[in-house]
Amino acid sequence: MKTRFTFLFFLALGHCLLCPLAVSTVGAQSVRFQPQQLDASPGRVVYAVAAADIDNDGRTDAVAVTEDSVVWYQAPRWRKRVLLSGVTARDNVCIAPYDIDRNGRIDLALGAGWPKNGGTIQWLSPGDSIDAPWNVHEISAEPWTHRMRWGKVLGSDEPQLVVSPLNASIREGVRLLAFSIPPNPHNDRWRPTVLDASLDRLHNHLCVERTAIGFAPIPPGDATANQEITLTASAAGISAILPDSKDPGRFRRVDLLPGAEGEEPNARGAGEVRTGMLKSGQPFIATIEPMHGTHAVVYKMGEFFAAEAPERTVLTDDLRGGHALACADIDGDGSDEVIVGYREPNPRVGILLFDHQPDGTWREQRIGSEVACEDLVVADFNADGRLDILSGGRATHNVVLYVNQGPATP
Repeated sequence: MKTRFTFLFFLALGHCLLCPLAVSTVGAQSVRFQPQQLDASPGRVVYAVAAADIDNDGRTDAVAVTEDSVVWYQAPRWRKRVLLSGVTARDNVCIAPYDIDRNGRIDLALGAGWPKNGGTIQWLSPGDSIDAPWNVHEISAEPWTHRMRWGKVLGSDEPQLVVSPLNASIREGVRLLAFSIPPNPHNDRWRPTVLDASLDRLHNHLCVERTAIGFAPIPPGDATANQEITLTASAAGISAILPDSKDPGRFRRVDLLPGAEGEEPNARGAGEVRTGMLKSGQPFIATIEPMHGTHAVVYKMGEFFAAEAPERTVLTDDLRGGHALACADIDGDGSDEVIVGYREPNPRVGILLFDHQPDGTWREQRIGSEVACEDLVVADFNADGRLDILSGGRATHNVVLYVNQGPATP
């Protein structure tokens, strides 16, 4: 069912051609941010943050996941409310908003039991009032459950909950699972599809359309035309889990980018993966290498099976505990910026933004040092048309919203 594939140019050229082609430059700010601390200490660790309209009022609220609680901060004044506390297996570790029961209200998928207390997977639905605790519904359990995202990886109109454990839980490797929402999600069994079981140290994944990484679109009418692919960041680097063109119910693994080289598993591959687009229409993949690593890297993705390997740019090799990543057009110039969060001081913790310049270099900007960044998400939280950055801290234990103030004055 799962077969390893490697792109021909990597077989021919090898990892030696994937060397840095440009060095990021440090310059003046391109965007101004105002840090706003929403919570000084919601828990011991803020494992994950999310953007979602929790109260269904049309505004984007902030959500934070700690070791034993899920809390939200109600826009626009950011009043803190507790969705649940002390009712899931410690530690809660990941979250994914979606209207699971199809009633027009946001629900939340939640992974708990981190790191190895059974890896419970559940979903949460709103209580009877805005202040009432939310209801917990069982989905499944998988050891080492670490990340979850919604994606249309099985080709249906409704997305699946794609869950990736960190470490191998079976002999072959990590089971990357896609759970379809059943007709009655409250009572029916959630049936998983195993997308892949060959990887190890799978720190994160991302569900994207094929064109996001340079694949040609599938012609309309093909069985896989509407099927997203899953990018994985693991000790093997960046891989794509693709539906088989002859049988969309089967999947194959394609290794795209090798990531870091190292003797130990923790020193190899990649820990984070996101996709972005430059103003020219050039797609790119951003990574942090290796897991919890030192390097933020961008790969310009060209035609597959071409004679040249993707252009590799090291944005910085000075991270400590690189752990959060996003790509978005923060400054409104038509090109996506790369936002990188790290959680160990060097000499400060914080969040960096890399802005692509007309000459092809990337300009580095420090957004702030208020958060030992465990996770971040980009969204327009104050409805002013600008993208803001919500971040959660590990050693700093806090939740900080960086409000986009617009382009910096030259």
